Amino acid sequence: MSEDADNPTPGSGRDAVPRQGGHDAGAVEPAEPAGAPEPAEHVEQFPAAALGSVPAAAPIPAPEPAAGPPGQPGAQAPEPAEAVPASDLGIPDGGEAASDELVTPVLSEVLLAVEELWPESLAEDWDRVGLVAGRPDADVDRIMFAVDPTLEVIDEALEWGAKLLVTHHPLLLAGVNSVAATTGKGRAVHRLIEGGCALLTIHTNGDSAVGGVSDVLADALGLEEVSPLMPAAHGLVEEGIGRVGMLPGVEKLGELASRIFLTLPAVAGGVRVAGDRDALVRRVAVCGGAGDSLFDAVRASDADVYVTADLRHHPASEARESSTDGRPYLIDLSHFASEWLWLPVAAQALANVLADQGFEAELAVSQTNTDPWDFILTPGN
Repeated sequence: MSEDADNPTPGSGRDAVPRQGGHDAGAVEPAEPAGAPEPAEHVEQFPAAALGSVPAAAPIPAPEPAAGPPGQPGAQAPEPAEAVPASDLGIPDGGEAASDELVTPVLSEVLLAVEELWPESLAEDWDRVGLVAGRPDADVDRIMFAVDPTLEVIDEALEWGAKLLVTHHPLLLAGVNSVAATTGKGRAVHRLIEGGCALLTIHTNGDSAVGGVSDVLADALGLEEVSPLMPAAHGLVEEGIGRVGMLPGVEKLGELASRIFLTLPAVAGGVRVAGDRDALVRRVAVCGGAGDSLFDAVRASDADVYVTADLRHHPASEARESSTDGRPYLIDLSHFASEWLWLPVAAQALANVLADQGFEAELAVSQTNTDPWDFILTPGN
C-alpha cells in the first residue's frame, strides 16, 4: 500500500491475542447478542469513551429492508465519559494476584505488552511505528487510544491526565529537521513533552496483526471463513493486510451498505456505494483505511463487494471499467470512521495483557472526531 494508505488488520473470530509468551489477551464481549433489536437511526456520537461500556466489535444487527438510503447526519463530538481501571473490566485476576496488588506499569513495560499484540516486525517498510516521545522509565497510569495525533486529541488526552497516547496514524511519517513549535507537528511534540504524555504509534503493524482494523471491520459485518487479502511476509498465516470472508447468507448490496452506515461514527461524508442497490452479495473483502492499492488482491479473491475507505476517482473508475459483471461492487467509507471501530477493541486487548502481567492502568478511547470534513452538499441537500 502507498504511504498515505492505512493498512488493515486480521481475522476470524479473532480477538487480538499476544503472539509471544503465554498471556491471554482475552475476548471483547459484544455489546449486544446477535439478533438484538435493530437500531432506529444512525447514532450521532461515538459509542463511548470508557472501556467496559463499549466493545466496538459487536455484530451489526441486520435491519429491515429500507425504502431508501439512510440519512447522512454530520458528525458530532460527544461528551467525554470517565474511563475505568483495567481491573474493573471483567479481566481475570490472574489467579492469586488480587486487583489491589496490581501495580502501575512504566512505559517500557507497556511497550513490551504492545509488542506482544502488535509486533513492529509486521509494519510495512515505509511505515514509522513505535515510540515517538516519552521516557521509558515514566509511570503510565492512564492510556488513551485515538486514530490521529491531532492537537485537539492531544489536548483531550492531557486534560484527562493520560500518560500515554496511542494513535493509529503516525505523527512523523515523513522525515523532519525541526520540531519547533512554529508548525502543527512541532506544537504537538511540545504539548506532549510539556504535558508529560508519551506518544506511541501502532499503524500497519496494528493493521496486519490478529485483531486489527480490518479484523474488527470483518467481525462487525459478521464475516465467516476470514483470511488476509495480502498475507504478511513475516507473520502468522492469519496476519496480513485486508480481509476477505463470507456473509452468513446472501444480502442485498444496499442493505449491507446500510448496516455498515449504522455502525460507524457519524461523519459528514456518510457512505458511498458503486453498484446496483438490489444486487446480491455474499463474499466480502474489507480494508480499514485507504485501500485502493489492493484492487488486484480484491479481484483475485473473487469478492462480490469491496468495503474500504478513501477510494480515489481513477482507481475506482478503472476497477468498475475492468469488471465484466459489475463486481466487485464498492462501498467507500470515511477513513477515520473505518478505523475508529478498532480503538475500543485494541484498548481492551492491551488492558487484558497488562492485567495478566500484574499491572493496572486506566484506558480510554478518544471522543474527538478527527474526520477532516464538516459538511457535504448533495442533490436535494
